[in-house]
Amino acid sequence: SPGEFYQLDMEMAFATQDDVFAILEDVLPPIFAQFGKYNIASSAPFRRIGYVDALETYGSDKPDLRFGMKLVNMNQALEGTQFKVFKDIIEKGGLVKAINVKGYSAIPRRELDGLVDFVGIYGAKGLAWIIVNEDGSIKSPIAKFFSEEEMKRILETGKAEKGDVLLFVADKNPLVVAAALGALRLEMGKRLNLIDPDKLAFTWVVKFPMFEYSEEEHRYVAMHHPFTSPCDEDVDKLLTDPGHVYAKAYDMVLNGVEIGGGSIRIHDRTVQNKVFEAIGLTDEQAQEKFGFLLNAFEFGAPPHGGLAFGLDRLIMLMAKRPSIRDVIAF
Repeated sequence: SPGEFYQLDMEMAFATQDDVFAILEDVLPPIFAQFGKYNIASSAPFRRIGYVDALETYGSDKPDLRFGMKLVNMNQALEGTQFKVFKDIIEKGGLVKAINVKGYSAIPRRELDGLVDFVGIYGAKGLAWIIVNEDGSIKSPIAKFFSEEEMKRILETGKAEKGDVLLFVADKNPLVVAAALGALRLEMGKRLNLIDPDKLAFTWVVKFPMFEYSEEEHRYVAMHHPFTSPCDEDVDKLLTDPGHVYAKAYDMVLNGVEIGGGSIRIHDRTVQNKVFEAIGLTDEQAQEKFGFLLNAFEFGAPPHGGLAFGLDRLIMLMAKRPSIRDVIAF
């Protein structure tokens, strides 16, 4: 019987991140070209986008770049607003963001009401909207709370023109805003047929955070694993500012699906010891748990790294199927 999923692992010695990228960028598009008519040219060269930028711009660390509709930060445009819902969230360090659904001002009210339930699935407590009618007039239940100058700033920031709809999500937790608005972006892209099924948008998502803070354990933990190499420029911050250390970790994303991930590994004992210290391991604990690795570094471990593919996801995309269940013989 088949396993849960199949993985193809590629590991290399003396490899840099650019080496890994170059090999796969040469190999993958021709493979896809054998499986059907794809807009290969639109995917070259592969885009690279940082993890933080991906979340801020697309609301996801596996963004679908076959269409636009980017998330727009509205905090600055709303500075000084007296609209209590937005005002309270901004003052508490939260975010107000929007997407511009262009040319959809005729959206039925029942569909707008349904979108409120949709974003609720992702933790959002509500959805605000502003419609710019074809005659330039504004239709919105929250318009009365804004001055003419404020509304002008909102529309300019969202690049809203006649016929457009701005959809807003606001929350004290930026991750809720990202998840809800990112999912809404994809949903509206599907509803408006903005996604070309023959287009391949290969993307490298890079510079993942090295650590994330665990509220339960009251310490930083490795986001991937503690053997991922930090970016060279961040090594000095491992013990002083771990929350702003980024890693040589990367995912390959295709059309909004993560198809592979990997990293460049640590090969220096001094750096590895600092990473263990950053996640709260004493020298004794590090030696007890990972002494075999630390000792191996003394023999001159080379720089190394690679990437592992999920074969089922690759086949799923090649076959243009929505689920890996369609390509596995259960």
